[in-house]
Amino acid sequence: MFARTQRLTLRPGWPEDADQLAAAIGHASVVSMLSRVPWPYTLDDAAWWLARDVARPELSLLVFAHEDERPALVGGVGLHPHDGGGMEIGYWLTPAAQGRGYATEAARAAVDMARHALGLDGLIGRHRLDNPASGRVLQKLGFRPSGTGEMPCLATGGGPVPCATYALDLRQPPALAAAA
Repeated sequence: MFARTQRLTLRPGWPEDADQLAAAIGHASVVSMLSRVPWPYTLDDAAWWLARDVARPELSLLVFAHEDERPALVGGVGLHPHDGGGMEIGYWLTPAAQGRGYATEAARAAVDMARHALGLDGLIGRHRLDNPASGRVLQKLGFRPSGTGEMPCLATGGGPVPCATYALDLRQPPALAAAA
């Protein structure tokens, strides 16, 4: 699946993206906020991730900003099976791309894919409690707080870290979900 927004292109990763991916995600400040990414993140990790056989209905897309002449890899967004059932949205941005609205723009495109292309009824979102910016992204998309819990973090040895949980009912029109 591919998506184009006003400033971004979302597409599957290709083997030739390995160098850019390793450089974009290979920051302790990024990896420490994610549950599934090893640290340190190496070129071999990027090559493995790009070559893996992705089972459906998982969706993993790289995010490229096209504000300059050449699109730049600025992050990733995905929909993944949640351990407790349902599908979970996840996203990350390289530090230089943070604070520019890219996470909201990319995640909104992924939510639209979940609603229209994948026909999902709902999504789950989580963020570490020490990453409130990620919670603001979820709230802008209409996700509602549903509690707290823990999530694994490979960067901290796989141990659990406290997180806030959110839910989005995709059966509601987007305007109603955001206003609820």
